[in-house]
Amino acid sequence: MTRTGTSRPHVVVIGGGFGGLAAVRSLKRANVDITLIDRHTYNTFQPLLYQVATATLSPGDITWFLRAIRSTQRNVRFVRGTVVEMNHDERVIHLDGNVAVKYDYLVIACGVTANFFGIPGAAENSLPLYRRSQALALRDRMFAILEDSAMNDGDRGLHMIVVGGGATGVETAGALAEMRNIDMPVTYPEIPLDNVQISLVEMSPNVLGPFHPSLRDYTVQALQKRGVTLRLSTAVKEVRADGVLVEHEGAQEFIESAIVIWASGVTVHPSVAEWGLPQGRGGRIETDENMRVGCFANVFAIGDVAVNPDDALPQLAQPALQAGHHVGKVIAREVAGKRAPSAFRYKDKGTMATIGRASAIAQVRGLPRLKGFIAWVIWVAVHVASLLGYRNRIVTMTNLGLKYVGWRSHNAIVGETPYVASRTPKVIDSNSPSVTPSSSKKDKRATRAPRE
Repeated sequence: MTRTGTSRPHVVVIGGGFGGLAAVRSLKRANVDITLIDRHTYNTFQPLLYQVATATLSPGDITWFLRAIRSTQRNVRFVRGTVVEMNHDERVIHLDGNVAVKYDYLVIACGVTANFFGIPGAAENSLPLYRRSQALALRDRMFAILEDSAMNDGDRGLHMIVVGGGATGVETAGALAEMRNIDMPVTYPEIPLDNVQISLVEMSPNVLGPFHPSLRDYTVQALQKRGVTLRLSTAVKEVRADGVLVEHEGAQEFIESAIVIWASGVTVHPSVAEWGLPQGRGGRIETDENMRVGCFANVFAIGDVAVNPDDALPQLAQPALQAGHHVGKVIAREVAGKRAPSAFRYKDKGTMATIGRASAIAQVRGLPRLKGFIAWVIWVAVHVASLLGYRNRIVTMTNLGLKYVGWRSHNAIVGETPYVASRTPKVIDSNSPSVTPSSSKKDKRATRAPRE
């Protein structure tokens, strides 16, 4: 099957993430036809995936139906598919299912995938947190283990290790710790809190390396107040089904763990090497100052999958958004016969990370370094505003509000919880821990993390 455009120039965009959608939308009024290709029918707001994994948000809260873009932009159509081959001489993209897509302009914005750095067992035994399915897999496994532990009077504890001290790792560890400290005394009274441990392992001596030292210090203190065990300057040597082998100052130690969460970096998918494009550092597609790829005047690459050797950008949402808008502008002007815009310049608007309720850090352009409640309010506002679609924004704001504003809701958003171990014979009666009355209000207050 072959898909072709009309007599107007045909722009093909591969990837419905931040950069891909930015490019599509910037071509809304251009005299072109656009085909958006993605292997999923939805866009995932990755910065909030950890909230799905920790049962605060539903996956539908942070995903957006890609075909919905036609409600405001009729010069675009969507094709679900995975790229299997590119022929740049004939300007054809081959997808799975025997689909060929011809293009006049090609924009590659396919993103990246989890990087396991060749560590033995990491790919097989850890749970990455980069796709919606991975967040759901982590959530379901966590609650399956908790249910099994509750049925066994909490004897089977749960140790979760987060590998990686970047924003994803810190935010996930903080959310897990607050779930243990705030929710579990109510929802899992059978499990002693000491039997649920959260550790964060980071190879460098600091968490959140790109941030100012004062903000990094605040993050360490906030995590420790929540009971997260920090193992800094510690390298993961192997991931096994029952834990992690780490090394610190030349000494190796095996840490038992039921769940290993991998948040230690990203890399280009191996299939990119088969697309006939120049690759640079980390396998990323090399571009010039206008995101053009090598000698291909009609091929562009943006976002995490792309790199300008002379001006490498961070693999974050803002660079992808700005690059997508710029590429759309370049194509629109070229099609209209107008002068090309000036070279792309990234405007760093800052970065932020949250540790938990009323606790975050922010380096925002034009503002002093922020931490605590004010930074957290900004973090919430920016993330909610960045979601696609009003329904997503309203539902996400509601769920985050119920979770964080008053601590009054312990209603975790759960899915399938398969059995993870065989149960021993047991009789539940009024004296069983499974039906122990809830703690008093005084006891419940004692479980709260100290205020920042």
